[in-house]
Amino acid sequence: MRYQHVVRGTFLDRPNRFIAHVALKGGVEVCHVKNTGRCRELLTPGAAVYLARSDNPARKTRYDLVAVEKGSLLINMDAQAPNRVFGEWAEHFLPEPAVVRPEFTWEDSRFDFRLDTPQGPFFVEVKGVTLEEDGEARFPDAPTERGIKHLRGLRRAVEQGCRAAVFFVVQMKGPVRFRPNDAAHPAFGAALREAAAAGVGVFARDCLVTPESLTLDAPVPVVLEGP
Repeated sequence: MRYQHVVRGTFLDRPNRFIAHVALKGGVEVCHVKNTGRCRELLTPGAAVYLARSDNPARKTRYDLVAVEKGSLLINMDAQAPNRVFGEWAEHFLPEPAVVRPEFTWEDSRFDFRLDTPQGPFFVEVKGVTLEEDGEARFPDAPTERGIKHLRGLRRAVEQGCRAAVFFVVQMKGPVRFRPNDAAHPAFGAALREAAAAGVGVFARDCLVTPESLTLDAPVPVVLEGP
């Protein structure tokens, strides 16, 4: 996926989870933050950030904050991007033929994707990962009851004879492994391990990131046991 009209700025502050103040050459810009997570380790005063300009004249903010530099890492933090890049990847690189159907409701769960394969339906829930610590990608960065509900839905689908997986899109390049972030939400880690034990697939891939683009890339080893 690609962004248009990207500019580099300096992060100043984040008055609330929806907006940030960013210094550009022409002054201070109020930007929409495309990630309502905490992202405290990313959005620090003075951090280099990348903004994509919107062509919608009716918007209150001209720019979306889509990426940030953390040391040598460039991290995409657009919460809508993981589904888009997974959808693009699934159309061309799945190991089996499938019809890709986004946002599919099954029982009381709404999964990000249903893949219709010769072996039957395959439900996929996509999670974007922006947290990196000590070379590991970790999820979540804050408690997510919604994430636990998704895992339980995937588990029920498997118990009823379907295939299902949770797919972690690591929005950066280079982490050596993925691990559930038990320090932030131990219940999510427990639910992920229970889902995996029940037959839910757990996958992670990193991304090639530029200020203007995000592309799903290489598998990242998943480690489910605690640190």
